[in-house]
Amino acid sequence: MIVYQGTKSKFLEDADNRNIEDVISSAYLKRTGKYAPHAETRAWQHSLTEMARVLRDKGIDDDIGVGVEFGIPQTAKRIDFVLTGHAENGTPHVVIVELKQWSTSRISEKDGIVWANRGGSAEREGPHPSYQAWSYAALLTGFNEAVYESNTALKPCAYLHNYTDDGVIRHPHYAAYLDKAPVFLRGEDELAKLRAFIRQHVRTGDKGELLYEIEAGRIRPSKMLADSLAKMLKGNREFVLVDDQKLVYETCLAKAAQASDTRKQVVIVKGGPGTGKSVVAVNLLVELTKRGQLTKYVSKNAAPRAVYKQKLAGQLRQVEIGNLFSGSGTFHEGDPNVFDTLVVDEAHRLNEKSGLYGNLGQNQIMELIRSARCTVFFADDDQIVTLSDIGRIDALTQWAQQMDAEVTQLELASQFRCAGSDGYIAWLDNFLGIRETANADFDRDAFDFRIVDSPVELHNLIREKNQLNNKARVVAGYCWDWKSKKNPDAWDIEIPEHDYQAQWNLDKDGSLWIIAPDSVEQVGCIHTCQGLELDYVGVIIGPDLRWIEGKPTVFPESRSRMDRSVRGWKKKMKQDPDATRERLELIVRNTYKTLMSRGMKGCYIHLSQQDKHL
Repeated sequence: MIVYQGTKSKFLEDADNRNIEDVISSAYLKRTGKYAPHAETRAWQHSLTEMARVLRDKGIDDDIGVGVEFGIPQTAKRIDFVLTGHAENGTPHVVIVELKQWSTSRISEKDGIVWANRGGSAEREGPHPSYQAWSYAALLTGFNEAVYESNTALKPCAYLHNYTDDGVIRHPHYAAYLDKAPVFLRGEDELAKLRAFIRQHVRTGDKGELLYEIEAGRIRPSKMLADSLAKMLKGNREFVLVDDQKLVYETCLAKAAQASDTRKQVVIVKGGPGTGKSVVAVNLLVELTKRGQLTKYVSKNAAPRAVYKQKLAGQLRQVEIGNLFSGSGTFHEGDPNVFDTLVVDEAHRLNEKSGLYGNLGQNQIMELIRSARCTVFFADDDQIVTLSDIGRIDALTQWAQQMDAEVTQLELASQFRCAGSDGYIAWLDNFLGIRETANADFDRDAFDFRIVDSPVELHNLIREKNQLNNKARVVAGYCWDWKSKKNPDAWDIEIPEHDYQAQWNLDKDGSLWIIAPDSVEQVGCIHTCQGLELDYVGVIIGPDLRWIEGKPTVFPESRSRMDRSVRGWKKKMKQDPDATRERLELIVRNTYKTLMSRGMKGCYIHLSQQDKHL
């Protein structure tokens, strides 16, 4: 969708004869059926007036295309300003302009991120304008057929018309993105440079024809992107399919090929910890993209998305790869069958509602099935870890049947984590009180499991193992407040009797905590490690699970007040105490089962506030 389309001469005429913000607001209402927010209207008033000033240059062809607020399909992103035409040699060119009204900013240590006032009362972190403009160009190059089939060259830049150079916005920290998308600032010299940039890349106009072609272009992954994905996966032992993984993979591919608007397919893959659900999911994403299908890897939890995106992409193609990954809460407004296939990992973590306040949409399971011709769910009922998780296998099945989809159920049974020990996973069920099994013990020689008296000793063991290949981390139940999020000098996890202090995973690492180089010093939780694996995991079992006379007993009141996993449990206890207690028992025990099954080679645990006679 493009809110406003025209030529330079038409845009200047509208800017001269009317308030340009009113023109765009009217077009916005017509295209979306909604009134534009006041803040957005105000931004158009200032920034588009400045762009009209830029275009009042006789050297810029009157027939170049002008587009305002170009929505990038399958994303919530909109490009502020687009100019189209032809270069000196006749090739189609598009200039992308990211507009900002900022006058100050601060450097962030994160890659491509800057602190700035982004329309609110306080500064917030967000993309540097150069990164933003470049990322939009990369998305169009990777997914818009009209762009990559015509070899259209995209030339991004940013224009901060209120910003006087202070050495921050053009700091060498951002050099990689400034090279890809230059920033133009306040002043006559800067204005002249921006005009020269436009003239260099758009010498002659096309009367906006390219705008129409791009808006109507099919959304398909480019061959270059698909080939790059396949190359990154090939030969990577971490993603090699073995045993039943291969069978599930091939079956999913076959169902995706059979799917159509009138023959919707749903595949439900059941698999416990370490059976390779995510390995199959990533392989499906790559192969289906290679076959030209519009596909996304979806997970409610951000951590697996971030880690697999990093492993596939590296630094150079993060933006293109990033558009193949999505949270589960972005489909509530989607049209039916927009996607060929959605690959939904950790489907047990799906929620009913979407949005920050849980007030959007109807049901995420339904919305995902509706959005694609084929939906593949990877799920494990024993990894449901919050009160809001709804993705049980029976719920997935019921929704698929309700939506007249053909349902295929598959299972991944072979255990590849925990030294391949099915016995250890079964023993965990006994140990944590999830269910009684015949496994009173397991092969201790095959898997390095220890109960450690001190959290200091446990953390030192993990530091030692981490020196091998950066694949050892400490995790814990969410029983301590995240004080260091607001105060970087504060300790979060404090166990005074052992003189142990640690912080939760640093905010700067975000969802990449589990692979960040120095993060072995911090402690992760269920939200930063579910769906991922390590060689060795150290687990601090908090006071929410205590062994009383040898019996594991749940104490939900010991969870941190900041933990949203059991948010509202006290109110639910008053409404339906028996069902809520059963649900809380399951969540706490499942949380520790999930944490204690992250390790390929070993797991060390420390029990705080416990009966030590285990």
